[in-house]
Amino acid sequence: MDNIKNDFPILKNKEIAYLDSGATTQKPESVVNAIKNFYENLNANPHRGAYNLSIEATEIYENTRSKVAKFINARLSEEIIFSKNATESLNLIAYSYGLENLKKDDEIVISIMEHHSNLVPWQKVAKVTGSKLNYMYINENYELTDEEIESKITSKTKIVAITHISNVLGTINNVKKIIKFAHKNNAIVVVDGSQSIPHMKIDVQELDADFFVFSGHKMLAPLGIGVLYGKKELLNKMSPFLMGGDMIEYVYEQDTTFAPLPNKFEAGTQNVEGVIGLGSAIDYIENIGYDNIEKKEKEIVLYAIKELSKLDFLTLYLTPNEENHSSVISFNIKNIHPHDVASILDSEGVCVRSRKPLCTATYEIFRN
Repeated sequence: MDNIKNDFPILKNKEIAYLDSGATTQKPESVVNAIKNFYENLNANPHRGAYNLSIEATEIYENTRSKVAKFINARLSEEIIFSKNATESLNLIAYSYGLENLKKDDEIVISIMEHHSNLVPWQKVAKVTGSKLNYMYINENYELTDEEIESKITSKTKIVAITHISNVLGTINNVKKIIKFAHKNNAIVVVDGSQSIPHMKIDVQELDADFFVFSGHKMLAPLGIGVLYGKKELLNKMSPFLMGGDMIEYVYEQDTTFAPLPNKFEAGTQNVEGVIGLGSAIDYIENIGYDNIEKKEKEIVLYAIKELSKLDFLTLYLTPNEENHSSVISFNIKNIHPHDVASILDSEGVCVRSRKPLCTATYEIFRN
């Protein structure tokens, strides 16, 4: 892993320290070449043609679906739905499952640390169905306590939507424990794995997640490709989110029957090159190995925290429990706007994310 920087064309072409992988990762050369090869040698529409080029495109598209299923240990490849990103996957669940299964006085539970993509759709579902949206709040260590989890998830709870790792705080939530407790209360659980899948091995069967979503662009894959995993029995009961080509079986003048999984949720021409790039990104990650990734990340994060802690003008926001913290490091420079901090660092070739408070939760955490 010592020469890993050489695998990324942009890091060879530009003199930068790129520290914004939580938003979007850079792409290794193998991913770039996989996309290039598709357009040069395989470009055709999967599932649409009887000619050889289309058949080859279909094979590589569906083989990648199987690769993703194996990557997260899904039971069946048809439990893998390709989407535009995690945001679209979460909206699909909210519209196709949430709107159809919730009624007045049912409850949805999310954490206060959710990305807006796992918050705003549930606000919509609650308003339309008359259900109630409840929040699990974090303690002074930026963690969800067992007491908070068990007091908010009740017999009225029908859906729990939880981030595996906070994109703001880096807190690793014990989603397995949350899933187990939610299932005791007959609730289904949606896990946003956008920040976890680049950093740790995911086993959806071991977690017993009902739904698990992630974006490819946060794990070395191209922009515009995401994944929705769902248990087959749940997906089969859900109505399609989008209507159009390839998700239909038969179309009559006044009625339509839908294709089986996974096509039912993949309307229109898909981002085939994105799927191929995602497959190449998975190969790259597995070639390095999650054990090596976690070991190297831990070394770097602990070093960064140690050095940043020496700066008396800087405030860090992270849980003191190392085992519950991922690679996200949030901080404030006292009395300086975060956009100014980011601009100054950029002048030195350092790329960091800066944000103003976009929601109440973020404001409460970073209000100083």
